[in-house]
Amino acid sequence: MDCKERIRDLRESTGLTRKEFCKVFQIPYRTVTEWELGNRHAPEYVFRLLEYYIRNEAFAKSESAGGNGNEEK
Repeated sequence: MDCKERIRDLRESTGLTRKEFCKVFQIPYRTVTEWELGNRHAPEYVFRLLEYYIRNEAFAKSESAGGNGNEEK
């Protein structure tokens, strides 16, 4: 899988638009656009960091939701 497919798949897995994705991850809009068009290539570490953050952020959301439910009882 090349850079443009990887970044697009990562972004789409979050359910965010390109603009929202850029705002959340503080990446310039033009940079992400260039990556998705295949005009520029993100370094491998960027993919690893984004994948890690996305995976752990999803985990954190489910943890906090479970924690809130237990506190109400």
